[in-house]
Amino acid sequence: MKTKLCAIALTLPTALATLIGCGMTDKKKSDDIPSSGVSTSSEAAGDAKKTSSELYNLIDIKGKATDTGPGVKECGKKDAEKYFQIFHSWSFTPASSEELGGVMDQLKVKLPKHGWEVVEYGPDSSRNKNLSLTADNDTKKFSVNITYQAKDNPPNLNFFVVSGCYQVADGQKIEQF
Repeated sequence: MKTKLCAIALTLPTALATLIGCGMTDKKKSDDIPSSGVSTSSEAAGDAKKTSSELYNLIDIKGKATDTGPGVKECGKKDAEKYFQIFHSWSFTPASSEELGGVMDQLKVKLPKHGWEVVEYGPDSSRNKNLSLTADNDTKKFSVNITYQAKDNPPNLNFFVVSGCYQVADGQKIEQF
């Protein structure tokens, strides 16, 4: 368990760098993180959970997802007192490992039908060459990176959902969790 948490902690910065720099394009500089509007961090975390639930439903196989909550992070180089991003990292382990075969191809087809644009698909740069999919949803202002870890025991899917840049209303503070 400790090893798995360390592996997730080590991949988190890479996933963040990958996701916050791609897609969700407002017609600004390509390295800008798009705006997700004004919100409290609690409301934004609710949006992240809802987005993760929708993604979970697209898997359409029996299994168990980890019960992790969203987190708050700074939004690039913007004022950390006013701007934040929400991320939600979780994994899915199927009831039967054989059921994961083909699920990434299915997600690649299903995601666009639900407002997502697949912006990257193929083996990642890890030693295991895990199959990875990155998609953006401009309407929801979220990106997701899904990695199929076929060589894990048991095989699983790792999800990393990250928002665009939220701003808190004047007089409000960003809640950290």
